[in-house]
Amino acid sequence: MRVLIAEHDHAVYAQLLRQAAPELQVLTSGDSAELASLAADCPVWLGQPDLLATLLRQGHEPQWLQSTWAGITPLLADGLPRHYRLTRAVGIFGQVMAEYVLTYMLGHEREVLARLVSQVERKWDNRLGQSLAGRKVLIVGAGDIGQSVAQFLMPFGVKLYGIASEPREQAPFIEVAGLEDLGRLVGEVDYVVNLLPNTPNTHDLYNAALFKQFKSTGLFINVGRGVAVVDADLVEALKEGHLAGAVIDVCRQEPLPQRHPFWTAWGLLLTGHSSAPTSPSMMVQLFLENLRAYQAGETLRGEVDFTRGY
Repeated sequence: MRVLIAEHDHAVYAQLLRQAAPELQVLTSGDSAELASLAADCPVWLGQPDLLATLLRQGHEPQWLQSTWAGITPLLADGLPRHYRLTRAVGIFGQVMAEYVLTYMLGHEREVLARLVSQVERKWDNRLGQSLAGRKVLIVGAGDIGQSVAQFLMPFGVKLYGIASEPREQAPFIEVAGLEDLGRLVGEVDYVVNLLPNTPNTHDLYNAALFKQFKSTGLFINVGRGVAVVDADLVEALKEGHLAGAVIDVCRQEPLPQRHPFWTAWGLLLTGHSSAPTSPSMMVQLFLENLRAYQAGETLRGEVDFTRGY
């Protein structure tokens, strides 16, 4: 079986794959022209969606493509073929995403940034920190990653609420509501964590009207997609005190342009799309599990429904 790797870290992936499955013929290159010639005769691709989309645009097409990202937006662009099987990275981001979310939730409760300012100003800062116990957390996107984040938050004694494509009973959430209930729930919780994928339904979801419904003490954490947020509305909502702060990992345009208002927005912290990097070793493990299933004609983990977009 020939496998093409299209990744910035292609050498790492190739080494891991050759060690774990020496029977595979692993083809890769850092040169785009050479990669394109290898893709012409390769049935299985593994890699990042932006590089793979370029190969599809050139007329090459696999039988099955495994994305190393959870998000597969570049592969859904108009005009690209969809006659192949596509799987996205699932089951490998839960802990690292939960660690990110917890970092900023705990930092918010303990007012870490304010203490840093006090230190710079040489002011003795003996304010008392708060606790996560009893706080209400809304996870908007209670899928694979959202479910895992919820499990990691459980020991902190938080009350968990979720938003999914449709309402359902799902432990450990007290309630999992549909998207139409987002406005009601943001007003009842202390933390809103956006994990939604990029689909037509999720564009501009967080707008002025929604931010007005937040608790004034609430923290908004966006680790889903930048297109979900109306940037100017968030900046204005923070200025007007509709919410206490925002931690923004993902933006509409990355890197963020120098003149963008997020750089100087009151109460907004930028983290440069760093929340959940892909672990190559975990990714190779997932790929090999899926490869065995693919060869056996079984269900693949994380298979994408092109009509849904995830």
